[in-house]
Amino acid sequence: MSEHVTSQELRERVKALMPAVTQELETLVAIPSVSIPGYPESTHAALAAAQHEVTRVFADSGIERFDTIDLPGTAPIVFGEIPAPPGAPTVLLYGHYDVVGAGDESLWNTAPFVPTTIDGAMFGRGTADTKGNIVACAGAIRAWGGRPPVGIKVVVEGLEEVGGGAFTTYPQTDPTRFASDVMVIADMGNMRPGIPTLTVGLRGMANVVIEVRTLGSGKHSGQYGGAAPDALLALMRGIASLHDDRGDVAVAGLRRDPWTGGGPTDDEFRSLAEVTDGVPLIGTGTLGERIWTGPAITVIGVDVPSVDNALNAVSPYARAKLNVRVHPEQDPREAQEAVIRHLRDAMPFGIALTVSGAETGFGYAAQVDGPVYDIARSVWADAWEADTVQIGAGGSIPLVRSLHEAAPAADILLVGCTDGYSNIHGPNERVLLDELERTTVAIADLFGRLGARAQA
Repeated sequence: MSEHVTSQELRERVKALMPAVTQELETLVAIPSVSIPGYPESTHAALAAAQHEVTRVFADSGIERFDTIDLPGTAPIVFGEIPAPPGAPTVLLYGHYDVVGAGDESLWNTAPFVPTTIDGAMFGRGTADTKGNIVACAGAIRAWGGRPPVGIKVVVEGLEEVGGGAFTTYPQTDPTRFASDVMVIADMGNMRPGIPTLTVGLRGMANVVIEVRTLGSGKHSGQYGGAAPDALLALMRGIASLHDDRGDVAVAGLRRDPWTGGGPTDDEFRSLAEVTDGVPLIGTGTLGERIWTGPAITVIGVDVPSVDNALNAVSPYARAKLNVRVHPEQDPREAQEAVIRHLRDAMPFGIALTVSGAETGFGYAAQVDGPVYDIARSVWADAWEADTVQIGAGGSIPLVRSLHEAAPAADILLVGCTDGYSNIHGPNERVLLDELERTTVAIADLFGRLGARAQA
């Protein structure tokens, strides 16, 4: 701890700051900063408004030195810093100011871009993912009067929800700018409300496209069906070979390890996934193995005739896109090749499938042994007055790998005010204001304990 500010004093300071922090979140959520691939002109005004507001929020917190990183085809990135006191470490704070679209607004109970607080929860697109985390980081700096006992670097991008554009591979080309001792990736949160959570693994990702053409054109199923090779049947049989009868991935070369950390119960998972009553979960082993340290293959798109426009014809052509989720420490290109090889070898009915690789993204596995993670576990436990748990995440954050390569010695903490019931990317997204306050306290306390460790 800093010799001048205790954890309790920080909690009191943050509590006093919460009306201002909440107001800042409302202002940010009211900006419909929806990102679209390619950063088209139609998105510039809203994203620029969010970028301006993020800069203002951090300027009010005490950051005086700002820069904007402009890259081709990418929304401007906010970069700000407070130099570290002599001998103190530097903490990099990462977030993103863009959001996904509202989707079907008839499914929302409140207007998605009109922040509305009901029973201690603020509803609105971006409240949890991840504008709440932005104001929590700013509030943590403000809790120290703008002069935390560590150096601060703030990095907030505006195209994360659609892949990050050119910024995804930029940090390793400019490592001095991103040099830091600890990174707080404020784009995560707790497993459930009230349970302090550190995410210590992110699965990687690889996409695969399958095509099959068997006929020059569709042929009458009465005249040709039974002997003419059906492209759709071949595609379905090839896809079916990717899993065994229990639902486990059956592709050789995809890594799967036991999971020893925390996680949801089966009932919680069913609730979160909205699994229909009577439908079983697929696969065997612990949930952690199935969703964090093991592979998953999902069919995310299929080009086939629709039921409403169906003809009595043998399909001449079919195509599908697969999303492959990969063990955090497996090279996604290696995993992609394993799936491609499996499908090429499948030869359903003796028919060759044309298989090609698409997008890939690296996962991340944190090194959780060491003083920084010891401090983080203690800080998060104190902020929530509960034991800290460690979990994995099935999704990837494109920039994490790049930041790790830019500053390979930095400890990376994946944390935030989101919880498993925040419904990010869905209707009625919300953040609990108590979780927001505790997250702000935890980040502020992290600054203090890291600074105290440097002085010891």
